[in-house]
Amino acid sequence: MAYNILIVDDSEVTRNVMARTLKMCGVDIGEMYFAENGKQGLEQLDKSWPDLVFCDINMPVMDGLEFVNELHKSEEWRDLPVVIVSTEGSQTRMEELRQSGIKGYIRKPFKAEQVAEIIEQLLGKDQHV
Repeated sequence: MAYNILIVDDSEVTRNVMARTLKMCGVDIGEMYFAENGKQGLEQLDKSWPDLVFCDINMPVMDGLEFVNELHKSEEWRDLPVVIVSTEGSQTRMEELRQSGIKGYIRKPFKAEQVAEIIEQLLGKDQHV
């Protein structure tokens, strides 16, 4: 089964690295969608149907935490798994993220193995090609 992935990050470089990493880790990708901030991420949800979101925390316009909070207000999207991809890792921030309902966390810089592992945890073992 191919998975559709939404990547929300204000850095074009990070979006491209994540896209390449997804291809390298053997995940069967259907479509990849991209957004520069949480607001664009929400707009992307109006026209696509991702199975998983990788999202940065610190972004202009709407940050990752605000994005996740908006998702949880929506009956349609509240169960969409979101993985935070960030350089931030303080205990306080991690607790705040857990309480907001994120499903996973990957610290930048990340490796293909970490991405594959979190996808397996969230979407199941059948995601490898």
